[in-house]
Amino acid sequence: MTALLLSPIALAQELPPGTVLPIELSSGLNAKKVEAGKRLEGRVMQEVPVPGGDKINERSRISGHVVRVTKPGTSGSSIVLRFDAIEDGGRTIPLTAALLAVASMDSVADAQTPINSTSDRDPVSQWVTRQVGGDVINRGRGTAGSTRGVVGKWVRGSSVMIKLTPNPDLGCPSGTGYDREQAVWIFSSAACGTYGLRDVKIANSGGTSPLGEVALRSDKNISIRGGSGWLLIVVASD
Repeated sequence: MTALLLSPIALAQELPPGTVLPIELSSGLNAKKVEAGKRLEGRVMQEVPVPGGDKINERSRISGHVVRVTKPGTSGSSIVLRFDAIEDGGRTIPLTAALLAVASMDSVADAQTPINSTSDRDPVSQWVTRQVGGDVINRGRGTAGSTRGVVGKWVRGSSVMIKLTPNPDLGCPSGTGYDREQAVWIFSSAACGTYGLRDVKIANSGGTSPLGEVALRSDKNISIRGGSGWLLIVVASD
């Protein structure tokens, strides 16, 4: 009983490193207009299991802020941001998170659109969809598959549980959290980098010092509309 009583207290202090958080960011980011200090708002898009038996509820609020901005110029533009906390019911959970992948609003919509030719006749529970990064969800079978075979399972709606696959060539090496199924929403097991965002690149994931500082760069102007998808992974705080 003591352990059960202490669990919410521990979670309110810090999420375990390696916990994956699939979020939709409602705030837009435009390097021409945004200023340091701008508050960012989003939602956790799938229930997230936490080691020890607790969870982060779907639709929990996530907040962050812009750390600094380089306006578009001859050397391009950059935006550095941090995700600060999750509000889940009556608790506020401090957060230090790195970025695995980010997808444009259009890429998010594509991942929730059926690709099977009979979708106009099939119920939603039978759709086949393609995740950001290429994995295929067969809802009728309850599976998430890649070129390596079945890598996870479809739960309901856009809820998918998958073991992450290291993608070191793109900047996502293996680490804490890769040994268990994670909530990934519309992302693939090996999703890493940017999708549908033209020349926007992840210059710093936030997984190395300074921990939690995510840096995006572009040769042009960074412009990410609200409704983008972000796959975060919790890192140990300093």
